[in-house]
Amino acid sequence: MMAQRDVLGLTSWNANWAGLRTLVLGLGVSGFAAADTLAELGCSVLVATPSADTAKKEILDVLGVDLVLADLDDGIPDRVVEFDPELVIVSPGLRPSHPAVRWALDSGRGVWSDVELAWRLRDKTGTAAEWIVVTGTNGKTTTVQLAASMLAAGGFRAAPCGNVGVSVLDAIRDPAGFDVLVVELSSFQLHYLGDISPWASVCLNIADDHLDWHGSAAAYRDAKGKVYENTRIACIFNEEDPVTRELVQSADVIEGCRAIGFGLGIPQPSSFGVVDGIACDRAFVDDRHHAAQELFTLEELAAVGLGGRHMTANALAAAALARSFGATVDAVRAAVLSFRADHHRTELVAENAGVRWVNDSKATNAHAALASLGSFDSVVWIIGGLFKGTSPAELVHAVSARLRGAVVIGTDRSAVLEAFARHAPQLPVIEVDTLDTKEVMPTAVRLAAGLAADGDVVLLAPAAASMDQFRDYADRGEQFANAVNDLLGGDADDDESSALPPKP
Repeated sequence: MMAQRDVLGLTSWNANWAGLRTLVLGLGVSGFAAADTLAELGCSVLVATPSADTAKKEILDVLGVDLVLADLDDGIPDRVVEFDPELVIVSPGLRPSHPAVRWALDSGRGVWSDVELAWRLRDKTGTAAEWIVVTGTNGKTTTVQLAASMLAAGGFRAAPCGNVGVSVLDAIRDPAGFDVLVVELSSFQLHYLGDISPWASVCLNIADDHLDWHGSAAAYRDAKGKVYENTRIACIFNEEDPVTRELVQSADVIEGCRAIGFGLGIPQPSSFGVVDGIACDRAFVDDRHHAAQELFTLEELAAVGLGGRHMTANALAAAALARSFGATVDAVRAAVLSFRADHHRTELVAENAGVRWVNDSKATNAHAALASLGSFDSVVWIIGGLFKGTSPAELVHAVSARLRGAVVIGTDRSAVLEAFARHAPQLPVIEVDTLDTKEVMPTAVRLAAGLAADGDVVLLAPAAASMDQFRDYADRGEQFANAVNDLLGGDADDDESSALPPKP
């Protein structure tokens, strides 16, 4: 075994990283950014991954990064053992029980996520940007984008990053630099997170998800709770989700950090809420015991595709984060008025013969699907996919009264069908049993059209991951939209899809 350097002291871009033997496990967005960053620092870098496309291979070669293509489930490749890494950067997709992760941990090597690496290197462009960190079972991306937009409208150099598209390592290396980064963190990233100390933090909500990865609901909750550790200014929590309050109460924060609640009721001092259809700040005002500041109306939220209880909650959380950093009320409202929701999130695809077709492919778990279904009164529901160790039974029971019918997709439909048989036995339920993945969505859309009537919403809110039949949730949503447009032809009332303000 070669000499091992103590990596704990590497806490700056300007530290001595030269020659550090670093293994990167995985070559997704975060893995590639990690390899690129470490090469720039002068480390000796080896990437181990099951596969890599030609473009990435060529770039790694130019960077001087070595590559080992191997199925890491089968054991540690000899090349990795010979390399004898001093530091291991773990892809957030690898479970803690994965053989390569266990090998790294059991051998006493430094094991970091790309997020911890970014935190240590955040001074690259000079003064380090502050971090605002966001997690939750659902609503993370919308909240991150809203908060970053509010901060930018307030004159701050702000950027969304993390699990939202731009890796946090790419963000901290942007030569322009930032005042603040709004960082979306998944439970996977939080599990591997070391010590960071953000300006503000929020866990939007907690519902069982990714239990196959974490191993238990308790482990999933513990990972989410790490978002609050060492927060300096404000821990934002959901007043309608008591678990998030408990996570704040048990977190070890910096002295003086405030707990700020958000919810859809009348706000108490040090919280954000709603009064007569108006979102209000009663936390960052001069006299919070006797006054509140109006932010925006629920009608304004609906007009930009942020209607519904879950979207209102996201907007309140984003406002709390932005206000904690000094964004003005005018900046918060301006960002809301100019916001446009992401594709595949409660997105109106078309309306024809009184039936609305809505794409919420991003509803990849029960909690997100419940929020989506709660926005509509009569739904033909397209459901199914990979349930990641969770059961759809409680969800089906909770929403059965809203359903006109259901169309079930997915390679394994048994759990969904059993849930409907138990909790909604009178409901029309149709399976899509084709083995041709290109025909899954056209078939589902055709069957849904046969169930829908004037006033209904045909809603793609699968409550499950997509990778059994689609590339990802975006591919699933695009195939849905294409199938709807093919079915309706030129008869749809809307030529272009748009963010959906739910009808009252």
